[in-house]
Amino acid sequence: MSRKGSVIFACIAFAALAAGTGASFAQQTSTRMEGLSLSSDEPIQIESDKLQIKDKDKRADFTGNVKVVQGTTTIRSGAMTVYYRSEGGPVSGDGPADIDHILMSKRVLMTSGTQTASGDEGTFDMDTEILTLTGKPVVLTEGENVFTGCKLTVLMKSGEAQLEACGGRVQIQLDPKSKK
Repeated sequence: MSRKGSVIFACIAFAALAAGTGASFAQQTSTRMEGLSLSSDEPIQIESDKLQIKDKDKRADFTGNVKVVQGTTTIRSGAMTVYYRSEGGPVSGDGPADIDHILMSKRVLMTSGTQTASGDEGTFDMDTEILTLTGKPVVLTEGENVFTGCKLTVLMKSGEAQLEACGGRVQIQLDPKSKK
């Protein structure tokens, strides 16, 4: 596998962070945002203005208009850094690196169909499979329904999520016409 191919594989691991982002929100409000996900069986396209691989630091930096697309889901950010554990860079003897965690910054926007999630920064820990999106504010939307807070934590294994307030309360605006 080429060096470029393994960096793309690292981003596939990043894409897995979005799989199954069903959510139960803080303050006893629950909903499912199943469309806001990526599929492991569709190709992933990654674009950025610049890619820099820093073998010594075990990381790959995507900067400038980062865009990850898979199926109907798109993730955009100003920067994305993939940290890996393996020695020898993104490609080690048997293939792609073992990804540790991924950081997204400079405004993160994830869209799929009528669903979106946005925040200032995002992280994904590969070991715990926890996605965190932070910002002032973090906004989740599904059609006309809007959920606003400052920190979204998604437990990818269970699909549970928690939206925390910005010192006050989580704000929710529900459109009664959106209920099927």
